[in-house]
Amino acid sequence: MNRQSCRPLLVPVATILVAAGVGAALLWWGGGSTPPTPPGLPEPDRTVAWLLPSARLGMQLGAVCTVGLLLAVVVLSPRDAGGRLSALGYRRLRAAALAAALWSVTAVVAVCYTLVDLFGLPASRVLSVRAVLNFALTVPLGQSLALSAALALVAALVAARSLRPAGAVVALLAALAAVVPPVFTGHAASADNHQLAVSGMLLHVVPVTLWAGGLLALAVTARGGTADLAVAVHRFSPLALACLVAVGGSGLLSAAVRLTSLAELTGTRYGQLLLVKAAALGAIAVAGVLHRRRAMPALLAGRRRPFLRVAVVETLLFGAAVGAAVALSRTPAPIGEEELDPAATLLGFPMPPPLSVESVLRLWLPEPLIITAAVVAAGLYLAGVWRLRRRGDAWPAARVALWLAGCAVLVVATSSGLARYGPVLFSVHMVQHLLLMMVAPILLVLAGPITLALRALRPSTDPRWPGPREWLQRALHSPVSRTLTHPVVALTLYVASLYVLYFTGLYELAVRSHAAHLAMVAHFLGVGYLFFWAVIGVDPAPRRVPYPLKMVLVLISMVLHAFLGVALMQSATLLAADWWTALGRPWGPSPLEDQRAAGGIAWSFGELPTVIVLGALMYQWIQADRREARRRDRVADRAEAEGREDPELAAYNRMLAELAERDRRVGR
Repeated sequence: MNRQSCRPLLVPVATILVAAGVGAALLWWGGGSTPPTPPGLPEPDRTVAWLLPSARLGMQLGAVCTVGLLLAVVVLSPRDAGGRLSALGYRRLRAAALAAALWSVTAVVAVCYTLVDLFGLPASRVLSVRAVLNFALTVPLGQSLALSAALALVAALVAARSLRPAGAVVALLAALAAVVPPVFTGHAASADNHQLAVSGMLLHVVPVTLWAGGLLALAVTARGGTADLAVAVHRFSPLALACLVAVGGSGLLSAAVRLTSLAELTGTRYGQLLLVKAAALGAIAVAGVLHRRRAMPALLAGRRRPFLRVAVVETLLFGAAVGAAVALSRTPAPIGEEELDPAATLLGFPMPPPLSVESVLRLWLPEPLIITAAVVAAGLYLAGVWRLRRRGDAWPAARVALWLAGCAVLVVATSSGLARYGPVLFSVHMVQHLLLMMVAPILLVLAGPITLALRALRPSTDPRWPGPREWLQRALHSPVSRTLTHPVVALTLYVASLYVLYFTGLYELAVRSHAAHLAMVAHFLGVGYLFFWAVIGVDPAPRRVPYPLKMVLVLISMVLHAFLGVALMQSATLLAADWWTALGRPWGPSPLEDQRAAGGIAWSFGELPTVIVLGALMYQWIQADRREARRRDRVADRAEAEGREDPELAAYNRMLAELAERDRRVGR
């Protein structure tokens, strides 16, 4: 292997060394390398204090490399003439497969040594196949690490077997999913307000992984001419800026949740490590500014060295930040003196006072992840409208109002007092259900976001570099879209999933686990949007559903939704009984009475949005008939002006003549 071929390996090796060195130093400084031994327990195996952080460091570096390389394949690599992977994209995909495999292995090691760390005994006395499997399948901490290992392995297998961009997209989604599970079992999950802490950490970890990974991929695998590299860097810059904003905001939120005062920021080892990590990220931001001011102009002028120099510095700083993050994960956070009651332990916040309009309006429980998504969605929609109006195109103001109202409903349902009372009262949860599954999707669907995006996004001028507009068009015509928009599939997902949620153990899981709660919110919004897109959507869809069939779909959904409400009203079996017993709400109706009230809400108030949908559908049907009538009139007028017979009238006359001829023959 010559010096030229070895050169791309220098950056990842140096990054690993920086991350390991910074992590080891901060681990020692923060006290994570020598955790205190509780009285009465044997002295733990001190090697675990270094092996476990090393495994977690391997997981984080593997995640960064995998996600970054796959992001480079999907977004930052040109395609060949047929839209397939280029040689550069193929090399990046295979490198991502190797990185994901190593990530999976380190996650398995983390499972084993996390178990050893929990017992505080030598590894030889703890580790066995049975013990590791039991830990990975039954304990939340082990489940999260095992799930991360499994998803990383899926990403590795898909990346190793794929030859097309669609496979790279699937591998990227699996890799991003593998980043998430450990977040729900770290310091954030043990914070007093774990909803804020966990969502803030998700907004921190995922953007950092995308940001660092994309930069590493560009620095290590950038070959060929500077023109393609300039396009890739130009595409990566907005993503890096968005990640910087998300990381900065979520970092402040996470620090506010874990630290009760500014004195803890400088007076505790945990706070000092936070400052070190923040300094590293701040230095990366400064390097990013230099990148925009100096490296990009040089790259556009055909000189790649200034860009590579800045990119390498940023990558090494990211290595230092990753090392600091690993040390933070092993450093005890400051613990307040206030003890949580059993209800606060379950909810993550104190039991709220009795329900009232005033308490719902006052006691907000912000959900940072969903608020961020709603704000970004509103901002992108307004940016699209602004772009249309700049070039002289019109866009209905009513649709803008509908989209903003839909985003507002999403925030109210998940962050207002409804979110605080949702896990306390099933009836309030049912209100959230109706807002997320019926009201918000109806408003969002009628706003026509896909049509706006297709009109506002500029088409790519280079077929080797498809852009967001081309990605959206391919997604609309993909087999997945055609399957999901099938009327039977959309109706089944919309209705059947409710019965599965409420009449199995999934509902109790959703109130106990924040991860399951977020999945439930995404499911409600997703299946609601999918169903109403098929029924009253103004956007182009892969399938055209006749209006009579749309009416039937709405009526069936209304009947089945009402039946769910009746079933809840008449049921003598309490859903999630263990949860309500453990919660011990001291005020308000009994859990069974509250469940029956929730059924009444589903049966009565749930029909109002359906009536609105029927009205909108009838209006669309009438408008479609009027447009068809005008089209036929134009065709007839054009035919008359040209001295021809109306084509449709001619076809009708031919049909009558054929019927008459057939009757005449039968009469003979």
